[in-house]
Amino acid sequence: MGRPLRRAAIAARTRTWPRHSRLFVAGDGRDWSIADDACQIGRLAKGLGIRVGPESWVACVRNQSVFHASQFGLFGSGWRRAGNRIGVAYLHGRPGTPGLPEFDVCYDELRTRNEEIDRVQVSCRAMEELVLGSGIEPVKVLRIPIGIDLEHFPLHSRETRLVERRRAEVPESAFVVGSFQKDGVGWGDGLEPKLIKGPDVLLDSLARVRRLVPELFILLTGPARGYLMAGLERLGIPYRHSMASDRVSLSRLYGLLDSYLVPSRDEGGPKAVLEAMASGVPLVSTRVGQAVDLVVHGENGYLADVEDAEALAGLLERIATGPRTDLEDLARKGRETAELNSYHALRPRWAELLSGFVAMEAHV
Repeated sequence: MGRPLRRAAIAARTRTWPRHSRLFVAGDGRDWSIADDACQIGRLAKGLGIRVGPESWVACVRNQSVFHASQFGLFGSGWRRAGNRIGVAYLHGRPGTPGLPEFDVCYDELRTRNEEIDRVQVSCRAMEELVLGSGIEPVKVLRIPIGIDLEHFPLHSRETRLVERRRAEVPESAFVVGSFQKDGVGWGDGLEPKLIKGPDVLLDSLARVRRLVPELFILLTGPARGYLMAGLERLGIPYRHSMASDRVSLSRLYGLLDSYLVPSRDEGGPKAVLEAMASGVPLVSTRVGQAVDLVVHGENGYLADVEDAEALAGLLERIATGPRTDLEDLARKGRETAELNSYHALRPRWAELLSGFVAMEAHV
């Protein structure tokens, strides 16, 4: 009885507030990437003078403004508008992707119910084109990259990298490549690969690099990495998996790296693009998500075609054996890119998205 009564009480209470005077931001109920997005959006909104309600009320509120930090939490859930304005982040997921029918569900619902959607955030040009292809009014769609909190991701130098390696007992002379994404299916051991994230491509790339860079060492974080860890053990490539409990811990892991590798087939971000750039870590990525928009190949990072393990390996070798001055210039320009896409720098774009969606000043 308690839950229905609570839902009814929240609905009744929010109905009495001025319409669209509160913003409610929905994550995905997991302590990982989407939850962090929801937290950052809430912080940005508060900084713009918006009243932000508790996430646990999202399913119950009436006549307010609700923003879903991922389309997977909205579409396919049987949602009702309930007098609310509805916004959603549509960050990745192309219909027709083999083995991922949820991508088709989301796009079909966006296409058939786009009049009920008031705002859509996309993180990159490719997803902007996809979303606009659904027939939604262009004025509702805003391209805003997944930003970076520079306070928690300082620029690491070669000297601080050595200090962090001694602290973490990572070989100082090793060439350390990072992979910090979730690339297994589900939230358990992740023995089944989430192929859209490219863990098979990552293993292929690293097997090639190992022949070129003998002191290769892989640093992992994130849940559901079982498939990748089993593959590294099979290849005899040394690695460490360390769960980062917060952004400070994650930043320290970046401080250990010589390079960061994104082998994905499709992405909305990933977050690691700007995290690596902010940290001064040379980035190697496939041409996915916002990496395509933010990375200028050879200037602030490196890009390769999707599934091109040979090219990814060659770029890692280039970083391992190239002149230090080139890497320092790459790190400097990468940091500049991160600064241009910090949450603080993106605040005007979020103000544009939220304007007319929720009241900027409290009226209660």
